[in-house]
Amino acid sequence: MQPFFAQRFAKVEPSFIREILKVAVNPEVISFAGGLPNPDFFPNEELQVATAKVLGNKGNGALQYAATEGFGPLREYIAERYRTQHGLQVSPDNILITNGSQQALDLIGKVLVNEGDDLIIEEPGYLGAIQALSVYQPNFRGVSLNDDGPDLAELDALLAEPNHARLMYGVTNFQNPSGLSYSLEKRRAVAERLIRHNVLMVEDNPYGELRFEGEHLPPIAKLAPENVVLLGSFSKVVVPSFRLGWMVVPDWLRTKITIAKQASDLHTNGFVQQVLFSYLQDNSLDAHIDRIRTVYGQQKKAMEQALLRHCPGLDFTRPEGGMFLWLKLPQHLSAMDLFNLAIRENVAFVPGRPFYVRPDILNTARFSYSGADAATIEEGISRLGRVIQQVL
Repeated sequence: MQPFFAQRFAKVEPSFIREILKVAVNPEVISFAGGLPNPDFFPNEELQVATAKVLGNKGNGALQYAATEGFGPLREYIAERYRTQHGLQVSPDNILITNGSQQALDLIGKVLVNEGDDLIIEEPGYLGAIQALSVYQPNFRGVSLNDDGPDLAELDALLAEPNHARLMYGVTNFQNPSGLSYSLEKRRAVAERLIRHNVLMVEDNPYGELRFEGEHLPPIAKLAPENVVLLGSFSKVVVPSFRLGWMVVPDWLRTKITIAKQASDLHTNGFVQQVLFSYLQDNSLDAHIDRIRTVYGQQKKAMEQALLRHCPGLDFTRPEGGMFLWLKLPQHLSAMDLFNLAIRENVAFVPGRPFYVRPDILNTARFSYSGADAATIEEGISRLGRVIQQVL
């Protein structure tokens, strides 16, 4: 058959990270490439108990079709956690359970993005968002990400345009790929601009609970609730395979998003939602997260110290949480060229180019410390240092 494809897929690229992970599956490769939670913290036994409990108590009823918006008690749990953890008053009615944050991005694109619309995104920005939203053919407008958040002068210039973007995407805590976070001042400044210019921000926050240094900061959704869709996920703090995320949607957008969700999949896996809720009822999520924070903080420090020893003079971010740090190479070096050399030494990372919508930045790279212990990090960065010395 002669192949034919929808025009909207002409410029949608495969996930660069997924392609790199194919190379890094060799057990001899020390991989800092995948943004994967550490499987040592998956609550296997507790989830077995929760699964048996749901089936035992609800029987076949647990296996029936479910509500589009999601399992009511789970939505109430999320709303209560926002209240106690962030002082954020969220109604469960405004929470929609999704197949990970990735589906939330797809629903936003379906409902709000027309071909050719301007869409503001951080640079570097989350590759999954770039890929998901590319399907709807926006005109991405990049804003540089500084150590404390987006460059306000660049953002103001975009918002000063006559037909400026009405939608903005950002990761405010321990951003993927950079590990950077918005300061309180930047959160307030962005919130003020969203309100003044009638812009909606998609505030993605999958890593916010994984802070191991510093103080928790309020989401921009607390400062401009009508101008923010707040995304969250259980993938980084419980298990990723459940694919359970959520979106907090303002009233004016809720009906349209729900219709888009119905058209996509009717509802997210109802049985898994009940299993997760049973687990959350019987176990302390805070205690579980504390264990993750402690180890990730140790692994982050191990990577920083290894970089200082083996890659002296290189600039890298110092995240206060999350799973990533961002390395900046000398201007004349290509991270992709370095990757090709490093993989021969059985060490992998993610070159930074795919995280930009402007194509001229080639000397950055993402490293994940979440899946490697201190000894593995030391050996992997040592190998990287030897490769860098070859090309300097």
